[in-house]
Amino acid sequence: MADKVTGPASYFPSIEKQYGHPISYWMKQLDSVRDAKHMEQVNFLKGLGMGHGHANAVVHVYRSDNSL
Repeated sequence: MADKVTGPASYFPSIEKQYGHPISYWMKQLDSVRDAKHMEQVNFLKGLGMGHGHANAVVHVYRSDNSL
């Protein structure tokens, strides 16, 4: 049995359902603002229509995965 996903990634299924794109889509969008600060990246995703909490979760994982 797989371990239950916790932390920011636990939001990913609802993010995909609500916004109609896979998480990989959002991660690619963040590549264009890779050098921005955390909240600048959150605001970037919010500008694309994502809610604050979901954007924060995606950015948290993006920054962790990319050692930022």
